[in-house]
Amino acid sequence: MLPVLRQVLRRRRETQDTVTLTVDPGDEGFAFAPGQFNMLAVPGVGEVPISISGNPEDPRRLVHTVRAVGPVTRALARLRPGETLGVRGPFGTPWPVAEQTGRDLLIVAGGLGLAPLRPALYQILARRREFGAVEVIYGSRSPQDLLYRGELSRWRGRFDLRVRVTVDAAGPDWRGPVGVVTTLIPQARFDPPYTSALVCGPGVMMRFTVAELLARGVPGERIFVSLERNMQCGLGLCGHCQLGPVFVCKDGPVFSYARVKKWLQLREI
Repeated sequence: MLPVLRQVLRRRRETQDTVTLTVDPGDEGFAFAPGQFNMLAVPGVGEVPISISGNPEDPRRLVHTVRAVGPVTRALARLRPGETLGVRGPFGTPWPVAEQTGRDLLIVAGGLGLAPLRPALYQILARRREFGAVEVIYGSRSPQDLLYRGELSRWRGRFDLRVRVTVDAAGPDWRGPVGVVTTLIPQARFDPPYTSALVCGPGVMMRFTVAELLARGVPGERIFVSLERNMQCGLGLCGHCQLGPVFVCKDGPVFSYARVKKWLQLREI
């Protein structure tokens, strides 16, 4: 319940409104599983849930990517090295990477959704021989809104990983695909019945992505989505993130689509 004060070690600007903070994990390091989140607090401002976006294989670095969209996230994004923030966590269920051994993997991210998926990709690459084909599809509003551009370039240079990036709109300098994320799925190389998909992004993007994957024959129980909606307390006490019978912060945020599809299809929920 009580946050631990941690010092910001590094601040890197990703886009105009998004920064990545590297935080002191403490003397014992900070162990977490891909897909989990922390509650980050700025004293005197408030607290918000933010996915951990660092490498789970390296507990010496605690990394969060924050988009400034509200009072607390704007305060977090303004923090400089040497300043402090409060940390509670980790919370939540992880991406089930270890359970997908032997399967093709498709990672589909939209916008800031690449941040919660990045730890899963780190874990996959650390155990690359355990999986079949691995595809990453990432979509953003514009080239200026792309996260982790340096890493995207390095990932694209690997022979054991296929990375495709698209943007909704671009100028003449952009030489990649233009269009929504789902336009790249038909070009992906995977064997649908033996494929698992990890999906994170805006709600509309995830709905259309899931529909496209189901149409391609990927089983619903092998499509995993992160539903970081309206989370506030991280403990399932406030009720803001209730989705039908589940609490996203306590029972998720990662769910198989088969488990939550009934509730995602209801407009009132």
